[in-house]
Amino acid sequence: MHEADVLTDDRRVLHAYDVGPTGRPDELAVLWHHGTPNIGAPPEPLFEPARTLGIRWIGYDRPGYGGSTPHRDATVASAAADSRQVADQLGIGRFAVFGHSGGGARALACGALLPDRVRAVVSVSSPAPWPADGLDYFAGMSDGTARELRAATRGRAELEEVLAANEFDPQSFVPPDYAALDGNWSWFNGIVQAATANGLDGMIEDDVTAMAPWGFDLTEVAAQTLIVHGTDDRMVPSSHGEWIAARCPASELRLQPGEGHISVLDSAPAALAWLRQVVAA
Repeated sequence: MHEADVLTDDRRVLHAYDVGPTGRPDELAVLWHHGTPNIGAPPEPLFEPARTLGIRWIGYDRPGYGGSTPHRDATVASAAADSRQVADQLGIGRFAVFGHSGGGARALACGALLPDRVRAVVSVSSPAPWPADGLDYFAGMSDGTARELRAATRGRAELEEVLAANEFDPQSFVPPDYAALDGNWSWFNGIVQAATANGLDGMIEDDVTAMAPWGFDLTEVAAQTLIVHGTDDRMVPSSHGEWIAARCPASELRLQPGEGHISVLDSAPAALAWLRQVVAA
């Protein structure tokens, strides 16, 4: 996997990743939008199914993570401009986007704000915007996650205090999540460690921007969109995925029975196949 630093129009650095061309004439570039807190290296557990489908993974560390410069004025919508500049630097014209958890909202931003570049969108385990009319936002959410996100609505300083005193709530994951983290998705353990090695700035930026106005409306997501959510997700309840899907004009909702926030990614190969099918249509 090739890594490179991309200099943005406003002189920030975005650390980018590229698994390289597949060699297929119908290659499909897919930009991975990572979760919170992660870095942007594309998901190794999906390399083989992607290769089989002729999918070329790219990604980047969001501001404040890994090798990317913090961006205190960012919104969720800012991910669209950053994604465009990463794709430009890598010589990629049109691409699809695939986001998990905190990356789901950023993938949706690309679908709304880059209609000339984004071919299709997959959003997995994404929270809805706050506030979300008609959605009981924290219902079904673990106490630790709800405490963190409520603090984020009140700003950076309060979130910093909560994160400093708040250990991870084990109830945020269900048994299938823990099994996934011990098995197919043990990859996350290193990604989270890398994301937090130098502090929690990236995580704080993610949470604060996710709970502030996103900077776009879901009705603007013109591309074909697949919304995937585990019905037993306690970090981001599946009601969030249903709310999002009801507002994206060209969306399909796939609820995965019994799956949690991480284990739902076992359905990601099927989502990649959906991307290939949609783009080929």
